[in-house]
Formats: sequence, C-alpha cells, structure tokens
Amino acid sequence: MGYKIGFIGCGNMGRAILGGLLKAGIVKADEVIISCHTKKSCSEVEEEYHVKAVLDNQEVAGNADVVLLAVKPNKFEEVIPDVKAGLEQNAAGENTIVISIAAGKDIAYLEKNLGKNQKIIRVMPNTPALVGEGMSALTVNAKVTEEDLKYALTIFESFGKAEVVPESMMDAVIGVSGSSPAYVYMFIEALADGAVAAGMPRKQAYTFAAQSVLGAAKMVLETGQHPGALKDAVCSPGGTTMAGVLELEKQGLRNAVIAGEMACIQKSIDMTKCD
Repeated sequence: MGYKIGFIGCGNMGRAILGGLLKAGIVKADEVIISCHTKKSCSEVEEEYHVKAVLDNQEVAGNADVVLLAVKPNKFEEVIPDVKAGLEQNAAGENTIVISIAAGKDIAYLEKNLGKNQKIIRVMPNTPALVGEGMSALTVNAKVTEEDLKYALTIFESFGKAEVVPESMMDAVIGVSGSSPAYVYMFIEALADGAVAAGMPRKQAYTFAAQSVLGAAKMVLETGQHPGALKDAVCSPGGTTMAGVLELEKQGLRNAVIAGEMACIQKSIDMTKCD
C-alpha cells in the first residue's frame, strides 16, 4: 500500500503536525505511516491517532508521497541512510517530496545526502503548533513545483500560519519564531512572579499574565497597527503603565531580547556550518 504522507519520527512537533493534518481532513488516518524509535512509541501513536506505526525508517520513506523528517538534528546521521535507501525504492522516485523540520540542516546538506534531484522543502515550525497556533517558514529547492509548495503550505497552515521565505532568512526565522516561544514563556513567568510578589496566587497570576500576552499578540495581528502605536495607546500621561515602561527601558528589556535573539541566530548559523 502507498501512503500519502510518512513521518520519520513522531515527537512533540511531529504529533502536532499529524494532529493538525488529521483534524483539518488533509489526510485520513489510513493514508499515514510513521516510524518510531520504540515499540512502545508505535503503540502509543497507533492508539492515539489510528495510523500505522513501524520501527523501520526505510519502510516509511519507500511508501509515501511526502516524507516528513521530524527527528532532532543530532539524529540525522543515523536516520538519513535509511531514508535515502527507502527513497530509492519508492515508486514515486524523485517526485517524492521530502520535508525537513530540523534546525541547522540546510537544503545543501539534504541534497548532498539525499540527491540533488530530490524534491526538498525545509521548514521551521514552532511548538505553539501543539495548540493550533504555530508559525512556520518554508523554503524549497529548485525541484519543488508550485503545486508541491501549495500542498506543503496546506500542511503547515493546518495548525497555524505559514509563509515562504528565502533560505537566507531561515536563521532569522529560528530567532524570531522557532525559538522565541521560550523567551515568551520567560516573560510570562516573570510577569507572574511580579504579581505573586504583590500578593496574587501563582495559578491566577499565570492566567492573568498568559491571557494578557495572548491578547496583546492578537491586537498586533488583527489590527495591523505598529506595536509601538499599540503600546502608546496604553500609556496614559503620568500613569501606571508609563511608569512600568520607563523602568523596563531603564533595565534594558529591548536590548536583552535582541541580544538573546541574535545569540540564537548565531547558534543556528554555527550549526549549519558544521555540516
């Protein structure tokens, strides 16, 4: 049997993508095949999603129209030979689309290891995909057609937003969306800590902080206004918000965020150079 999409690995991000695809009806459960690292993982995935799960990466790569590499970068050396062998046996041949979501593994690396004629799409999603609010960036090699790209966008838009970018922007994408949920969680935690210090119960403080971040983000996306203009609208002359903003500026909030993001981007560049 041929499958519409095969997953090599199915951790948190793989499951987020799989869940989005099934929920949106882009694929049916019997059109999906997944390779897992252990029999236990296979059983868990089959029970939760009712898809076929196997231990053989080669079997997945050899029997799917789209092969999604959803393993960590440090597992690629172990997994890629199996994937290549499977692709060579695949009836679809070089028309099989390979999608990789690994940081630090650029298109040149994938073409070197899978073949220059292979259709390759590199994607950087992020963990909010788990709740249907992911942000994904896609870049493609020369073999990918407009139809292929349209289908790939459909996959990643099933659990959030997705945009096509040149590969030269992928390191910036990792800094601004791929890794940034971690920075936002730190900000939410800090907001909650301040409220707890002022007497609010911690569970309630997390709700207030997280909902405020969610609402502020929606304001940026839905109004189309500049974040600075939205900030100004909250800052009454001589008011409490302005006092907080002044202290954040004094403590270097912007510089800290930019410095952290640039460190993330540099790490991404360094990881790619290693290959």
